[in-house]
Amino acid sequence: MNIEIWQIIVLSLLGFYAIVENLGINVFANQALIMGTITGLVMGDVKTGLAVGATLQLMGLGIQAYGGASVPDYMTASIVGTAFAVISGKGVEFGIGLAVPVALLMIQLDILARFCNVFFQRRIDNGIKEMNLSKIRLFHLLGTFSWGLSRGLPIFLVFSFGESIVEFISNVIPEWLTGGLSVAGGMLPAVGIAILLRYLPVKNFITYLLIGFIAVTYLHMPMFGVALLGFALAILQFKKIISERQIGNVTIATENATVQVEGGLSENEYEN
Repeated sequence: MNIEIWQIIVLSLLGFYAIVENLGINVFANQALIMGTITGLVMGDVKTGLAVGATLQLMGLGIQAYGGASVPDYMTASIVGTAFAVISGKGVEFGIGLAVPVALLMIQLDILARFCNVFFQRRIDNGIKEMNLSKIRLFHLLGTFSWGLSRGLPIFLVFSFGESIVEFISNVIPEWLTGGLSVAGGMLPAVGIAILLRYLPVKNFITYLLIGFIAVTYLHMPMFGVALLGFALAILQFKKIISERQIGNVTIATENATVQVEGGLSENEYEN
């Protein structure tokens, strides 16, 4: 399958938008799952986009750029991995295996983009000293533009030479390496689940984990059914917490009332 020029432009703009929006508070848009789904929609294979994006989303849980640190960019990786999975026709595992090195490569481009933005930041500082609002606004926009190009431009270049790159991956790279990428891609969902469990209070909710495991392994329940089961258990847990809080509030109110009764009134106060 060949990638069309309009698909290249749309996906490049998507990568540009995703990394710029990552600086804001819209946590819905800048997710690997969302980027993978949109890429799958653009490429005409939403199922592959969901599979690649969901797997990379699991890998990225618990990883944040705290303090300005550079972390693997699974959003851009989701775009590239989904597109190449569809173009090459080698499936989800191949796309995931290719996406992980892309996510790690984006760390270097992230550092380069931050380094370039220092130049604009210095100009903004001078604009603040001069109280020049137009200068502040200009360099702020230029910094945002350069930040977006750190993802949009690589995506555009990769997809512009997409056919030759896919041929290179398919024909030049040894089969054992592409096979290894596919095997690694098949293992990565388990790694993502392990990372997720590492950050969750599993010991407190081991019962729910076992219920889900039994439902999938022994009852062969589909993922949608497991999601509904989890939703039902979440409702029960929520009601349990609310009930415990209500009981606690009643107990506190009763204790306060008991203290007031025990305090009572003195004989002189009662006579008055």
